[in-house]
Amino acid sequence: MSQIRRRKLLFATGALLVIPVAAIAQHPGKISRIGFLGLRSRASDYAAFTQGMRELGYVDGKNLVIEWRLADGQFDRLPGMAAELVRMKVEIIVTQSTPAVGAAKQATSAIPIVIASSADPVEAGFVASLARPGGNITGLSLSNVELTPKQLEMLIAMVPKLSRVAVLTNRDDGAHVVTLKNLVAAAQKIGVRVLPVEARTPEEIERAFATMKKEQAQAVFVLISPFFATHRQRIADLAVAHGLPSVVGLREYVTAGALLSYGTNIGDLYRRAATYVDKILKGAKPGELPIEQPTTFSLVINRKTAKTLGLTIPRELLLRADEMID
Repeated sequence: MSQIRRRKLLFATGALLVIPVAAIAQHPGKISRIGFLGLRSRASDYAAFTQGMRELGYVDGKNLVIEWRLADGQFDRLPGMAAELVRMKVEIIVTQSTPAVGAAKQATSAIPIVIASSADPVEAGFVASLARPGGNITGLSLSNVELTPKQLEMLIAMVPKLSRVAVLTNRDDGAHVVTLKNLVAAAQKIGVRVLPVEARTPEEIERAFATMKKEQAQAVFVLISPFFATHRQRIADLAVAHGLPSVVGLREYVTAGALLSYGTNIGDLYRRAATYVDKILKGAKPGELPIEQPTTFSLVINRKTAKTLGLTIPRELLLRADEMID
C-alpha cells in the first residue's frame, strides 16, 4: 500500500481565491473560444485544465469552445497547428510544452498565449521577465533554479559512489539546453561527470540506453519531455534492465517503474492555467500577469525498483518522501 503525504503546491504569486461560480458569470450568453496547442496527445493533465475552467464557470460545449490541436509527439506539426488556431481567431491559445510555446509565439504576437507548462520562459526568450512578461505571453513555468541540484543530491543519496551520470535528452526540445546546463554546473561542483545522450525516436531511446551502459554510466537523468513521457514505460523498463537508477521530474514515470521523481504536480499547473485564461477573458493583459514558478515539490520513490537494483533507500529520503510506491 502506498503511503501518501501530499504537500499543497504553492506559487510565488499567492494562492487562488475561491469564487462562487454564480459570481463569475459576467456574460451568460457569451461563448468563449480558445485554442489548446500541445505536443503530447491527450493526458490526464488536460482534464485538470478543463476541470479548472469548469470550476470557474466555463463549460466546454455550453459557454466555452476549446479547439484542441495536439501534435502526438511530432514537433514539426506544431507550427502548422499554431497557424491554424490563429486563422480560427481564437481568443487565447493555451500551450503545453516549450516547443508549443515557441510555435504559438512565432504564429502570433496579438492573440494572448497562456503557458500551462514549460521550462524557464525567460531563458527560452519568450518573455522579458517573470514579474512583467510583456508582450502577449504569460502563464506558468516548470522551472526553479533549485530543482536540478536537488534531484542530483537525491540521486547521490541513493548511489553514494556516483561519478558518471547519463542524461537522456532531446535536441528538438529547447528547454533541455537550459536544464542540461544547470545539471552540468551542479555536477561539476561535486566531481560528477555528465554524459548527455540524445534520443528523438523510439529506436534512438533503445540505442541511447545501450550507449549509457557502454560508457559505464551509473545512473540516468530523464529530462522532462512530452516525447519521453509518451514512452515512459519503455524508458523505465530500459533503465532497470541496464541496472541504471533513474531520476525524473514527473511522478508518472515512477509509477511506470523509474526509481524516483522530484518535481511539481503538473495537474495543479494546468488548473492554475485556467485562472489565467479567466483573467484574460475578463480583460487582463497577459504581459502584465506575472509568470508563476513552483516553490514546493514532491518526492516519489519506487521501493520495488530500488530493491530490484539492489539499492537501499536512505533514512533521510524515507522521511522526506511524499509517496512510496511498492
